[in-house]
Amino acid sequence: MAMSVWGKLGGFGVGFLIGGPLGALIGAVIGHVLVDREGALFREGALFGPTPKDVVFTTGLVALAAKMAKADGVVMRSERDAFRRIVEVDEADRARVEALFDLASRTPDGYDSYARQMRELLADEPALLEDVLDGLFLIAAADGAVHEREFAFLGEVARIFGFDAARFERVAARHLALKDDPYAVLGATREMDDAALKAQWRQLVAEIHPDRAVARGLPPEAIAIATRRLAAVNAAWDRIARERGL
Repeated sequence: MAMSVWGKLGGFGVGFLIGGPLGALIGAVIGHVLVDREGALFREGALFGPTPKDVVFTTGLVALAAKMAKADGVVMRSERDAFRRIVEVDEADRARVEALFDLASRTPDGYDSYARQMRELLADEPALLEDVLDGLFLIAAADGAVHEREFAFLGEVARIFGFDAARFERVAARHLALKDDPYAVLGATREMDDAALKAQWRQLVAEIHPDRAVARGLPPEAIAIATRRLAAVNAAWDRIARERGL
């Protein structure tokens, strides 16, 4: 059985290099691993690498969620509860996840430093960055609304990730009042003909299907986010198909 991300962060599987602010954050959680001034992880003088993408994804999601919760100066209980609902882990790993969240909320590194490092480390898989943004929206919207400060935070994270306005709006549409507009969820317009709309839907499904996350060995957090996103896209298409009699 493959070791979980949290197992990698807590046991002998921590033989990897990440560096930067995320590396420093991980090193602070794992007491027996040393961290150099650049944030590179090493143990007993040996340097390991490279970092698995699942570690980057999950650690980055937790760090940015903590920073978003702290954006107004204090982490509310409701924000912690929302985080726990989205980032589901085994009870045995719960303490480690909570420690990572708490440390990230208190570190002097800004959310922008975490976001920039994630863009660099996941440059060859931008879909993973969209997964992270989707996860943050799910956490922000867990109490029924994405508040103004959270929306501004998410917009800035998207900008650092390199997303243009259209891509950010497509992600936002899956979570905000815009989700009532199925065309916005698909990143489409009402002027598109039936064939173009169907092609747009099929392309999105191919891009975001959870099976792709499974095939790439991504953690349960990424698969759960992809599953919710696929459901939103399919619901939008079903509504359009009914309205157009397709």
